[in-house]
Amino acid sequence: MRIIPAIDIIGGKCVRLTKGDYSTQKIYSENPLDMAQMFEDAGIQYLHVVDLDGAKTKQIVNYKTLEVLASKTSLQIDFGGGIKTENDIKTAFDSGAKQITVGSIAAQNPVLMLEWLNLYGSDRIILGADCKDRKIATNGWLESSNLDVVAFIKEYESKGAKYGIVTDIDKDGMLSGPAFELYDEILAETEINLIASGGITTIEDVQKLKIMGCEGAIIGKAIYEGTINLKELTELC
Repeated sequence: MRIIPAIDIIGGKCVRLTKGDYSTQKIYSENPLDMAQMFEDAGIQYLHVVDLDGAKTKQIVNYKTLEVLASKTSLQIDFGGGIKTENDIKTAFDSGAKQITVGSIAAQNPVLMLEWLNLYGSDRIILGADCKDRKIATNGWLESSNLDVVAFIKEYESKGAKYGIVTDIDKDGMLSGPAFELYDEILAETEINLIASGGITTIEDVQKLKIMGCEGAIIGKAIYEGTINLKELTELC
């Protein structure tokens, strides 16, 4: 299973939110590169980067930060937030992202999402499936839809999607454990390479996700608040 620390960016700084609420932001580092290099030095190989400014403004914003992270480390970066147009995707890839997470467009413009999957390949485009009460949320979690998360994943899997990041918004940043039941259901009903995100609190949570069959686990606040240490994580890599 891939161990994937998360760096969320607002104004070029490394922050964390609670349940996606922008008013709850807590700054953990003025310089995201310091955090990325700490992960790399610990033996981590992957990094999840979210442009929260981009998610809110509906266009990629913090691509210069992505460029620095990609050029100054060897971490394999998946990037999301504000990916709305072909130009946004090109900017992200040109700035060093290895994979791109597409959520809002997948929910709002399936034709465009399928074009991107075909153009860039299903190894490079990750389906973002962020949900609240099982319903897909979009645009930095500021808007909701009537799309059921499992049906949403099934539909895209049938059309070629291979990877999916699934975040239960009510779990995100709460340090209360991930959405095990939801992940169990997704793993039972689909063949998607499931990347768990949100609520991971302890090393036992990570171990359980690995045993369940998740392809990856994105870990944010638990690292920054010290409920999981990097040595424990690298031993699971």
